[in-house]
Amino acid sequence: MLFLKRIILSLLFIAFTTSLFGCYPSLERKAQRPEEALIPISFFYPTFHDDMDTESLVLAIKRNTEYLNRLDPDKLFYYGSHKFTCRQIRESQEAFLKIITENPDPDQLNKKIRKNFLIYRAAGRAGNKKTLFTGYFEPIYSGSLAIDDTFKYPLYRKPDDLVKIDLSLFSSKFKGQKITARIEEKRVLPYYSRHHIEVKNTLKGRNLEIAWLKDPLDVAFLHIQGSGKLRLPDGKTISVGYRASNGRPYRSIGRYILDKGFLTKEQMSMQGIRRYLSEHPDVIEEVLEYNQSYVFFRILENGPVGSLNVPVTPGRSLALDSRLFPRGALAFISCRKPDVNSQGEITGWHKFSRFVLNQDTGGAIKGAGRADLFWGSGPYAELAAGHMKHDGELYILIKKP
Repeated sequence: MLFLKRIILSLLFIAFTTSLFGCYPSLERKAQRPEEALIPISFFYPTFHDDMDTESLVLAIKRNTEYLNRLDPDKLFYYGSHKFTCRQIRESQEAFLKIITENPDPDQLNKKIRKNFLIYRAAGRAGNKKTLFTGYFEPIYSGSLAIDDTFKYPLYRKPDDLVKIDLSLFSSKFKGQKITARIEEKRVLPYYSRHHIEVKNTLKGRNLEIAWLKDPLDVAFLHIQGSGKLRLPDGKTISVGYRASNGRPYRSIGRYILDKGFLTKEQMSMQGIRRYLSEHPDVIEEVLEYNQSYVFFRILENGPVGSLNVPVTPGRSLALDSRLFPRGALAFISCRKPDVNSQGEITGWHKFSRFVLNQDTGGAIKGAGRADLFWGSGPYAELAAGHMKHDGELYILIKKP
């Protein structure tokens, strides 16, 4: 009898400590709704330590405020199963800004956040409680405003015949669903695929070219990054950024290369993909056409801009799935970043953590367990963005009502 009591007490203790300390189960399936994507936490808080300068965080929050100020103050945002107004989010970030500009020591910072803020943890991927972090950056490519024998691969602006149709206007069962299309002879058709645009030159002669690049791989990687700088023959630069897409599904060329056996998992990086395709020009068309999504650009006045239509801040702007995570949310991440030697080679990876803002999204960033960190521009940013593919943790913060 005593032995049985001990077993029962042990089981009760395990159940109690599991609920108390938040041993969250993994998702059994991919999160489909905000309430599945974010889990409120009351125990096992992360240690809020920021590895970057305060000035960059202040800048990112102020840029975020520009976005929030454009919205209806009563517009609702979903933080998991909870709703907050735009006004509450703005006040929350103003309160956080006040805390960090007071330069509290680490213990004070953690106490203030835990006392004054609600904290949600991203649920992660199905079968994995971690968030997979990748990176993106602002590349610099040689370009020209005129076509010639060297510069002959175009970057297109958004065509006039590309339209976005809100299907919810036709039936409530299509709530939140939109399609990208073109209208031809009173028929609604999918917009042209990458094959139509790049191989059949469907858009040629319509005066849509913003500029021309030297290499089709430059164009492809600019599509993947979503923004970049073009260095013109006279030494001047212009910035270009995402304007629209053809609405076709994004498919990873990296996954295609792996499945085909062109590269191993260990060789896989943005730099590895580019090196392989440069050395095997006979498969470039095949690989690039696998991704049916095609991006149209616009000229930017103030550098790269995220999906909130405010400039993204290096190291501080994050891209998340906008269906699941609140736009403009204050977040905290922990992951790994590369150590680089004087030859520009990665020698290892070490842990880092920092506060960031959800200011962007991307075709490949889908689900509650994916995040893409903007690294900025330059050699380190390119290395970090090209090789980052690490599990980490993602938290969303908002001031308690």
